[in-house]
Amino acid sequence: MPAIPADTFVALGGILSTIGGPSAQGVFLATWICNVGSALAMYRLAYRHGGAVVGTRIGQFVLRPHQLERMARFYARFGPPAIFLTRFLPGLRAVVPVFAGITRQRWWAVAIPVAVASAIWHAGLVGIGVWAGRNLALLESLLGRVQGVLGVLAGVLVVLIGVWWWRSRHPPADGGE
Repeated sequence: MPAIPADTFVALGGILSTIGGPSAQGVFLATWICNVGSALAMYRLAYRHGGAVVGTRIGQFVLRPHQLERMARFYARFGPPAIFLTRFLPGLRAVVPVFAGITRQRWWAVAIPVAVASAIWHAGLVGIGVWAGRNLALLESLLGRVQGVLGVLAGVLVVLIGVWWWRSRHPPADGGE
């Protein structure tokens, strides 16, 4: 069975709420509470144990010391707003609380933007599901057209992230950023 993003099931819960399944509010609360709870649990684990993991050979392959320093400076400068905004980006949404923990960001500077952004995100997903449940015929015709464009965009994003990761693995020669 191919991996299916969890957000799909949140929207599906919204669809099911239109045909007599769980209430839209129940779907929202269940997914929001679990999402925020798991993000903050990962933050806490990384806060407590992340330094030891980053110090291992595998940890330094993924994140070199100079990359960790740059990330800490980034969080010092943009912390809560950056955490808030990345909660809307699939893929990054899962790792940002981990990196916030590894760089030892304050609990509330992580918890508040995670909770607020996750509330907005999950309310939107449930709302989309409710809309979809009420407009299934229209949705079916639109999905066929949109699928190809989204595939190309995802491919471009993966390449850009890969290039950035590869280029950032080597510290700058002049000692700057």
